[in-house]
Amino acid sequence: MHIEKYRPCDLLKPFVQTYMIVESEFGMDSHVLPGTSLVLAFRCRGTVASDGQDLPGSMVTGLRKSRRILRYSPQAATLLVAFTEGGASAFFSAPLHELFGETVALENLIPRHKLNRVEGLMAEAATDMDRIRLAEQFLCSELKTAQMDLLILEAVGKIRMSGGNQRIHDLAADLHLSLDSFEKRFRRAVGASPKQFSSIVRLRNVIGGYLPDRSLSETAHAAGYFDQSHFIKDFQTFTGAAPKEFFQSGSYW
Repeated sequence: MHIEKYRPCDLLKPFVQTYMIVESEFGMDSHVLPGTSLVLAFRCRGTVASDGQDLPGSMVTGLRKSRRILRYSPQAATLLVAFTEGGASAFFSAPLHELFGETVALENLIPRHKLNRVEGLMAEAATDMDRIRLAEQFLCSELKTAQMDLLILEAVGKIRMSGGNQRIHDLAADLHLSLDSFEKRFRRAVGASPKQFSSIVRLRNVIGGYLPDRSLSETAHAAGYFDQSHFIKDFQTFTGAAPKEFFQSGSYW
């Protein structure tokens, strides 16, 4: 697997975290862990399958609670647009929390006649930079608002600062919102409930801060778990493997 990353233009920086070109020369299985970004994908060539079924040529994947295995055909290439937290809501009017755990064809969110052109040009593009430019032109044309929900962005920052251990009720109170109002705004902007988002942040922190000489109980406690069996269960759901097996494999992104 070969991955190249590119930064968005200034106009799109508040909404797009990064572009990635993922290429497979001989075919491969890619183990993708849950992240905090909704992802838009354009298939440039070849096929990509999940659970034995070919995925659409253009699609959006919501946040997830479990890892995913993608099977790339030989010579396959895909352009991925990873949105910032809350960034996807500037382009799609559909309730983003309904995409949690799902991958949907982009034509469910964008009229098909708009996609025909960009998909055709993507297939004909000669270079990665040409594909990036096409993606940016498409995104700029679909940008519906330049305003982000600042309160929800503040909440995202607090959850990140706490390592995913921020109490949701306290967070809503800090933002002077009722719990119900806060959760609705958060789901609409981020694509997951505050609790679901916090769980992703917590387990991503476990993986990113892994120390080989730290015991499993120490790792669980540092992540905010007081029940080791609960930690192992959540970790296995998230990665598809027990902690020791997962960290020995090193096969994830």
